Formats: sequence, structure tokens, C-alpha cells
Amino acid sequence: MGSCGRRHFPLDFHPMRDSIAADWKSTLEASGLADFDALWKLETDWFEPPNQRRGGWSGVARFALDRPDGSRASFFLKRQQNHLHRDLLHPLGEPTFAREWRNIRRYRQSGIPTLEPVYYGERRLEGQRRAILITAALEGYRSLQEILADWRLYGQPPLPERYTLLRAVAHLVRAMHARHLQHNSLYPKHLFLKADGHRWLARVIDLEKSKRRWWRQDCQVRDLSTLTRYAEGLSHGDRLRFYLLYRGESSLTPKGKGLLRLVLRDVEKKRGG
Repeated sequence: MGSCGRRHFPLDFHPMRDSIAADWKSTLEASGLADFDALWKLETDWFEPPNQRRGGWSGVARFALDRPDGSRASFFLKRQQNHLHRDLLHPLGEPTFAREWRNIRRYRQSGIPTLEPVYYGERRLEGQRRAILITAALEGYRSLQEILADWRLYGQPPLPERYTLLRAVAHLVRAMHARHLQHNSLYPKHLFLKADGHRWLARVIDLEKSKRRWWRQDCQVRDLSTLTRYAEGLSHGDRLRFYLLYRGESSLTPKGKGLLRLVLRDVEKKRGG
């Protein structure tokens, strides 16, 4: 799957100091969008209507800019105000984008294909806590949810094509869990794929809820259960193929059967069975 860039953001991030990826700094500067205030005031249509919860709001917009080389790039601009997450380390709360930004960096540093971070910044203004997160758009990618919907509507593609797609997803999820990274919300809409010749490239997005777990099995049961419940359009045979690819096995071993039982038990529990 290869490594994503790992060099752009300093480890000593401070919430009042904006962080801009080196590869995108000149593009933002050329458009006058290299600072928090300009990005906050940027007028653009919402890609998703603002989410009103947690005592504040959070919304996503999409915009495009010309690069110095003449090409055009698209970005997702996420802005939020008083949209906070509270835990033991942050009893007064922190912007949920801060968690997502950290997790994007963590995944990329671990070699897990995900979004490309462009900018992150926070501000406190008259009692309001604001945050901005920008990522590069995944051009040419489609969510697994969209792909499976097409399979249900138009029929499944031949087995070799399905197999290579399942392998890409399985290897991505296995790499996450090998590093004890639990996505915690692994729906098909959060897995993105792009055809590249005779293979598929896979990336995982929406890392706000992701966490590192001590026990790898906890990651496996939680994420595989969620994916199993919501991956509509997969046949029983394809589900088994995916699981074997995830396990790296040609047939179910005793350990593989044991994990599968735990996953299916959790599926039934979540379904109220």
C-alpha cells in the first residue's frame, strides 16, 4: 500500500500556531488563504449542512485553488465552533477536529493510507473556540458504500475484480489493526477506493473517533463487526473471501474461527439478536 508522506507537520504543535503542509503552503499563500482568519471568512457553499450538536456546530465545504504549476486542486474545508470533545485529558473539552488531525498524522506516520492533511488551526475568540481542518480531496476515489450500491443495482462484477477490491480493503484494515489502531466507526462510507490498472488503492477517512488500543483483538472485533453489519451487497462467499484475506489465510484456522465467532457474536448483539 506504500507510505504516505510523513514529514509535513511538527510534533510540537500549538493550538495558536497554524500548521500548513509544506507541499501546499505556496498554493494557500498565492490565494491569500494561508491564515486562520482568511479561511474562516472564506465564502463557499456547504458540502454538508453544518452539524448542530455538542453545544456548537461543525460543517464541511469544498473549494478549489490553482497551484503554482498551473494545475487545479480541490480541498475539503472543515470549520467548527464550540464543537468539543471531553475526556480525562481534556476535561474542559477540545475541538473534535484536533482529534481528527492528530489521528490523520498518526495513521500517516504508521504508513496507513488516509487523507492528506493541508492545514490545521485553532482560535479562542470572545469565549468561542473555533477550529479549521483542511484536507486534499481524494480525486478519483469512491466510497465502498457507493461501489456496493452499484453492485446491488447493476449486478456484481466478475470474481477477479471483486477479489482485488476485497483484498485492498482487507489489507488496509489488517494494517490498521496490526498497529493497534481501532477506527471505531468503520462504515463502508469511510473506506475509499480507486482503480489503478489491475489493482485497487484503498484509503480510510473520518478518523475523529479512532484510538489506539492495547489489545489488538479489541480493534478487530469492533471494526470488523461494524463493517460486517453495514457492507450491504456482499455475498456470503465474498464476506468469507474478505475475512480470509484479512487474516492472510487460505482457509479458516482455529484462531481465525475463534475471532470470527467473536465478530459474529458482536454483530448479533448490535442487531438486537
